Amino acid sequence: MRPVVRHRLPRPRTIRGRDTLITVVVAALVFTVLAIGADALIRSQESDFAFTRTELATRRVSGAVRQGSMQNPLPAGPYGVRFLQVVDADGHVTAASRAAAGRPPISTVVPPPENRLKRMYACPARGGGCLSVVAVRVTMAPRSPVVYGARPVPTILAGPYLELVLTACALLLVAMATCTTWQVVGRTLRPVGAVRGQLAEISISDLSRRVPEPQGEDEVAQLARTANVTLDRLERSVRRQQQFASDAAHELRTPIAALRLNLEEIALRPGDAEAGEAARAALRSTDRLEGIVADLLLLAQIGTAADIPEDVDFSALVDGELRARRPASGGPGDRRPPVAVNAELAPGLHVRGARAQLERLVDNLLDNALQYAATTVDVRLGRSAGDAVLTIGNDGPEIPPADRERVFERFARLDTARSRDAGGTGLGLAIAREVANAHHGSLVIDDVTSGTRFSLRLPLLDGPDAQAPSDASPR
Repeated sequence: MRPVVRHRLPRPRTIRGRDTLITVVVAALVFTVLAIGADALIRSQESDFAFTRTELATRRVSGAVRQGSMQNPLPAGPYGVRFLQVVDADGHVTAASRAAAGRPPISTVVPPPENRLKRMYACPARGGGCLSVVAVRVTMAPRSPVVYGARPVPTILAGPYLELVLTACALLLVAMATCTTWQVVGRTLRPVGAVRGQLAEISISDLSRRVPEPQGEDEVAQLARTANVTLDRLERSVRRQQQFASDAAHELRTPIAALRLNLEEIALRPGDAEAGEAARAALRSTDRLEGIVADLLLLAQIGTAADIPEDVDFSALVDGELRARRPASGGPGDRRPPVAVNAELAPGLHVRGARAQLERLVDNLLDNALQYAATTVDVRLGRSAGDAVLTIGNDGPEIPPADRERVFERFARLDTARSRDAGGTGLGLAIAREVANAHHGSLVIDDVTSGTRFSLRLPLLDGPDAQAPSDASPR
C-alpha cells in the first residue's frame, strides 16, 4: 500500500494574516448558522401566517354554506386570500371567487369526516408559482361539499431565492468582517512595525536611539516601553564594559611596563649583582599582573554556573577566615601598632551559594579592614529578618558619603588616605559587591560616627521564622 500523504494548508506567517484568517472562519460559521436560522424562521412564520389567514377565510365560506347564505361569486378573503372555491362531492365547482372563477378545482384532496381540515401546498399552481391551500369539509356527511381556499406563496419563498439572498448577505458580512479585521489589526500592529524598524537600525556602535512609544497602556505600548528599558540597560552595560576595558588596559599597562624595564636591565647586565634585585622586582610585577588577571577572571565568572551552589555554614566560614589571619602591623618600616581583631559570631547560620566565592568575599572585606584600620577591626555576625548579617568595621579613615558607591567600582581611586598600596589590584571591593549580588544579597557601607563599617546581608536557608541562636562566640 502506498502511504497516505496529508497536505496541510500553509499557515499565514504574520499575526495580521492569522487574525484575519481566524476572523474569516469564525464569521463564516456564525453567519452561516444565522442564515440557516433566519431561513427557517422566515419560512415558518410565513407558513403559519398564510395558513392561518387562509383557514380563517375558508371557514367563513364553510359556515355560509352550512347556513345557506353563500354568495356567488364568493367575496375574496383578507390578507391576499383571493382563491376560494366550493366543490361538491362530484368534483364540480359550485361557487368561486372572482380570481378562482372558471378554474378547475384548486385541489382534489378531500378531508375525511373525522378530520374536516387539511393544509397543503400546491406546486406548481396554474399560472406558475405555489399556493398555500386549506381544504375544509363543510359537514361530516359522506357527500359533503368541500371549501378550498388558497393564497399565493411569495415569490421569494417559492424557490431557492430566499436562500440565495441570505447566502449573499452572509458572504457580504463575512467580507466586511474580514476587511475590518485586516484594517484594525494592521492599525494596531503599526506601532510594532515602527518598533521593529527602529530596533533593526540600532547597532552596537549607537545605542542611544530609542523606539517610539505609543500612547496608552495596551500591550504594544508596554512592549515599546520594555524595549526602551532594555535598551537603557544594554547601553549602560556596554558603557560599563567599555569603561572596564579602558581601566583594565590602564591598570595592566603599569606592571607590564615595570616588568619590561626590569627584564631589559637583566638582559643588559646579566652578570651584574644588581640583576638579582631587578629579577625580584620583575617577579613582583609578575605577581601583581597575575593578581589582576585572576581577579578579572573571577569577576567574569561570578553569577555563572561555574560554581555549583551548596549549603554553606557561613558562621564556620567566617570563623575560618579569621583564624587564618594574624594581627597586621602594616609591614616593614610601618610604625603602626598591631591591629586587634574583635569578633562576635552567631553559630549555625547557613546560606546557599558557592563556597569559594563566599570565602573570597569575606577575605576581601577583612583585607580591606586590616589595611586601613588604625588599631582595631570589629567583626559581627548575626541574624536579622531571615538574613545573615556580617558587619566588618575599622577605626581607620572615614569614607565620605559621596564616595561610598564609588569604592565598589572596578579600579576606583579615592584620596591618598585610602588609596591602595602597590600590592592591591583595585578589584577587591568590586568582587565583594558582585559576589553579594550574585547570592541575592547586598553589600553597603553603614553610617557610623567614626571609621568605616561594611554591612553584608545574605539570605538564610532556614528563612525568617527560624529560631535565632541564643549564644554567640566572641573571639
